[in-house]
Amino acid sequence: MIYLDHAASTPIADSVLEEMLPYFKENFGNPSSIHRYGRIATKAIDSARKRIAELINSNPNEILFTSGGTESNNTALHGIMSQNKGKQFITSSIEHDAILEPCKKLESLGFDVIYLSVDSAGMIDLAKLESAVSEKTALVSVMLANNEVGTIQPIKEIAQICKKHNVLLHTDAVQAVGKIPVNVKDLGVDLMSISSHKINGPKGIGALYVRRGVNLDPFILGGGQENGMRSGTESVANIVGFGKACQIARENLQNNHNNLQDLRDHLIQRVSSELSHVSVNGHPQMRLPNNAHFTFLGVNGEDLIIKLDEHEIAASTGSACSVKTQKASHVLMAMGFAHEKITGSLRLTVGISNTKSEIDQTVDVLKQVVAELRAVSPFKAKYGF
Repeated sequence: MIYLDHAASTPIADSVLEEMLPYFKENFGNPSSIHRYGRIATKAIDSARKRIAELINSNPNEILFTSGGTESNNTALHGIMSQNKGKQFITSSIEHDAILEPCKKLESLGFDVIYLSVDSAGMIDLAKLESAVSEKTALVSVMLANNEVGTIQPIKEIAQICKKHNVLLHTDAVQAVGKIPVNVKDLGVDLMSISSHKINGPKGIGALYVRRGVNLDPFILGGGQENGMRSGTESVANIVGFGKACQIARENLQNNHNNLQDLRDHLIQRVSSELSHVSVNGHPQMRLPNNAHFTFLGVNGEDLIIKLDEHEIAASTGSACSVKTQKASHVLMAMGFAHEKITGSLRLTVGISNTKSEIDQTVDVLKQVVAELRAVSPFKAKYGF
């Protein structure tokens, strides 16, 4: 099968799994134990924390382990806003549901939440952010790169605005880390969410970067692990795998970036030149190197995914977390897309295991299935398919 849904999840790397295996069996100790088994587990966690910190240029003690990107996002929002009752929270209208759903909770608790609009490329307006920030603002959260259309936001400039107004900044960098250079010191963020299974590591583990000096209220209470910031026995094997995945991503970042971008550009070039009534969505330059998001007019995206799957090609319309709920993409709606353009969307995200021949095969299949679907489309006469 040809897998082109790497924004949803990535296959675990062989070397990552190999490094994890001993911590399922012989090195099974609880890190909270003070005997040898516990010390081995603690040492493994410390090593992984260092590897993750090296990938984003932070200090190891600024890395807080979580169960993944969703928990990291929730921890950041809860940890800051719970200390700022009556204050304001600002975010963008195209965030992942792991930000937007906590926003609903904040609103129900009486917090003022401002949603920044985006343009047709999915980019926020810095001037609108500047005018929205006030003395009431406690936290701003804007994703580094969008999970659907791949648009990369100007986080460094956003951080400068936040610092000018003495406001904390969180960014959801789950899609970006490991694909583009991410340096927390250069970006100027105070909190940043990352996830393991987006970079060929295991599922169920992530981290929240918390800049030294930023105080959070704990989101999960219990035995006081993670310096009291996230209770619960650590998932040692997953943490080890996450650390190894970060090490691999750091060592191969530039090569992987170039290879992914070459594959993506080849995909976009062929689709754009060989199929009619198709558009590429997202920012043309400021976008993730592996993301290609299309709209095929006269085609239903769900039908297209099913047809591709019949040809053993895995694709998506957008967030894997939203597909099963059959929700129209809030990202594309926020970008001003008409319903017809939203329903015809397709996201293809390449990974380090993909090849040019797979891309060529995918485009050949796409041409076939799009023609089949357009032959029975109610818009056939409108567009002259």
